[in-house]
Amino acid sequence: VFSLILIHLLYFFLCNQPIPESVALVEDIVVEYVTDMVHKAQDIGSKRGKISIEDFLYLIRKDTPKLNRCTELLSMQEELKQARKAFDVDEEKLASME
Repeated sequence: VFSLILIHLLYFFLCNQPIPESVALVEDIVVEYVTDMVHKAQDIGSKRGKISIEDFLYLIRKDTPKLNRCTELLSMQEELKQARKAFDVDEEKLASME
């Protein structure tokens, strides 16, 4: 599933020609980690009936680098959403002026 992305990451960080077995191992580790996190978030969110971003943030609250990176990415996502919204409004104004 992630093998092409992992090949690029391994190339960038480790070596020129990643061994297929290494790619498969890293993929297994990533899939297992993500699955485990989703199951834990599901346990937390089951009281409300849904999983939220806050459930994941709660799970990584003690891992400061991960928490900081997640909040940074969420902040950037919000900024992009606002920029797109402003751009759409500007296009609508231009279309109505013509």
